[in-house]
Amino acid sequence: MRLETPEVAFRRGDDIASLLRGHAWTNPGRRALIDGDRTLSYAELDSRVDRIGAALAASSVGPGGRVAVLAANDATYVAVFFATLRAGASIVPLPTLSSREALEAMLDDSGAAVLFVGRGHEELGVSLAARRALLRVALDDGVPRGLTPLTAFLARAENAPDVAIGPNDEFDVIYSSGTTGTPKGIVHSHGARKASYAGSRARWFSPESVNVVATPLYSNTTCITFLLTTATGGTNVLFPKFSADAFLDAVETHRATHAMLVPTQYDRIVSSPRFPGADLSSLRVLFSTSAPLPSDMKRRVLSTTNAELVEIYGLTEGGPVTVLEARRHPDKLGTVGKPAPGTELRVVDERGEDVPAGTAGEVVGRSGNMMSGYLNRPDENAAIVFRDATGKLYFRTGDVGRLDADGFLHLLDRKKDVIISGGFNVYATDLESVLLDHPDVQEAAVIGVPSERWGETPLALVVLKSGAHATADAIREYLNAKVGKAQRASAVELRTELPKSAIGKVLKRELREPYWRRR
Repeated sequence: MRLETPEVAFRRGDDIASLLRGHAWTNPGRRALIDGDRTLSYAELDSRVDRIGAALAASSVGPGGRVAVLAANDATYVAVFFATLRAGASIVPLPTLSSREALEAMLDDSGAAVLFVGRGHEELGVSLAARRALLRVALDDGVPRGLTPLTAFLARAENAPDVAIGPNDEFDVIYSSGTTGTPKGIVHSHGARKASYAGSRARWFSPESVNVVATPLYSNTTCITFLLTTATGGTNVLFPKFSADAFLDAVETHRATHAMLVPTQYDRIVSSPRFPGADLSSLRVLFSTSAPLPSDMKRRVLSTTNAELVEIYGLTEGGPVTVLEARRHPDKLGTVGKPAPGTELRVVDERGEDVPAGTAGEVVGRSGNMMSGYLNRPDENAAIVFRDATGKLYFRTGDVGRLDADGFLHLLDRKKDVIISGGFNVYATDLESVLLDHPDVQEAAVIGVPSERWGETPLALVVLKSGAHATADAIREYLNAKVGKAQRASAVELRTELPKSAIGKVLKRELREPYWRRR
């Protein structure tokens, strides 16, 4: 079932694989990819895409089919990504950090006909495909038994595919399981992807853009700037694995202009001993998403670079999209910005009615970026949908927020993470922002734990900065002196680290589980 999401204007040739081909014709020598010490021009990348697409077509993979990839970022992965789309099939990028059981569930759910496997994942790839009628292809030729070498697969290639792509055709299936447990396949159409790479964000990109791809291709976070850079004919610099020093090297060596980073990556970069002396003068626009970027980090990025800092709030499902241009709005750093052009955003109460500015409610919205639906999950589709009195479809975010008088969105918490203590709603972000102002605190997460007296009560889990010596009791006193009586934390626990998803979201479900299990 496809949800009746907003229609996106779409003509033949608007799909991303066709745009890539256009750049290969008009600017064949322009750099498309930098992968370590290898550089691919648009002509070279387009040729690889055609050949892989032809091999897929010869393997009966085309419109309606799906192709899964289990690999780290590299140039061959990118070629498979675009070749799958050119063949009219849908790409299923698998999260390499997921458990074997989760990956098995994703492959079963997706029904992928082909699994491409990258270096370091060969044994797992063979195991995953053992009980499935899958064509298994290695992304290079040094492979164990059970995988088809890439050159042997390419020998099947005949004619490059010529498939007319429509706006409702399936682009990808992104599996999102980091904070919700059972993997769910999020289906995006070509129209939804075009709404992103040809929308208002395109104004920040040009053929001269050099974008650092520092997050995995299986993350929707990555797709934002990766596809925008490709659509405008710029250059993507690929990272197989992120490190702060590698990022700083890439900016200096390739004169990078753009990057999409998640909050934990910003923290590692500014904490690097190399950061103060790094030449970051080429940076034009830095993006952040996946989790709110703390206000003090925004200030530090603005004060140490000349780049615009753009925070984007939205769901992998394509729910509400807001944009904060931090340098233009230094008085709004505690927000995630205003709705992007083409986005309708509302804050509603339990009855689905709009609440006044300044009042907390659930954030709902609609835009051209919205997914077609969860794959094979009609109940989940029904749960995310909100309809107004006219029947217009919006997506529920599960996030609690409020709009201020200027229309900027303040995120307060996940709806399911709101702590109800003694009948009062306590929003974890209010407490976390106070904790992060403490000079010794590196990271903080506040969760609700069982309380005989209050039902549940806030517990703060804190990671100290290197060399800091603050005690848990001292931090608790600091916090409780700055918040309201109903918000006070019952305790503070010091941790060496907080569990996170692959793109840096703190997994509060994992943090809460042992406390509620004991109860």
